Amino acid sequence: MASTAASENPFRGRFIRAGDGPASLGNLANVITVVRILMAPVFIWLLLLDGSQGGALRWIATVFFVVAIVTDSLDGHIARSQNLVTDFGKIVDPIADKILIGSALVALSILGELWWWVTIVILVREFGITVWRFAVIRTRVIPAVASGKLKTVLQAVAITLFLAPFPALLGEWVFWVNWVVMAAALALTVISGIDFVIKYVRQNRVASV
Repeated sequence: MASTAASENPFRGRFIRAGDGPASLGNLANVITVVRILMAPVFIWLLLLDGSQGGALRWIATVFFVVAIVTDSLDGHIARSQNLVTDFGKIVDPIADKILIGSALVALSILGELWWWVTIVILVREFGITVWRFAVIRTRVIPAVASGKLKTVLQAVAITLFLAPFPALLGEWVFWVNWVVMAAALALTVISGIDFVIKYVRQNRVASV
């Protein structure tokens, strides 16, 4: 009876408590995911408002981004450990990362601090693979490749270095460090995308045999 009621109202069910019953659509893990998405326009607004001045708003924007990215592992851990995994969470959680990283890259390019072609290459890879995943999700689930997970971490580090006004504190040499890390993130983004395509093609061949 409780199961039927929960299916009629997706927001009924467990919020944080572990158990075998249905988890609420509004459980803690999903709430954290949604909050992470809502943090994106806030840190973008702060970043653009600062206008490359490297002031307090820039530091606050950087903190917002770091908190939003770091909590990615938190909502996933809570969902798995407390049996709060939902279809909504499976879909929205990876999208949250794309929104955070994509919006930060676009904002940096708008400010003239990051070449547009770098942003475009990363966005095409990220959203292209995401659309591809959803297009074939009914027939098969393509597992994430190890290089893809490392790529996300490297992207987050590179963007954080670009966001934080460290050059004003430590000197111009920091720009070189920023670009080296961003170049590594860009290279791994492309490589992991190719790796993903190869894995899909192999799966497709096995399935057709």
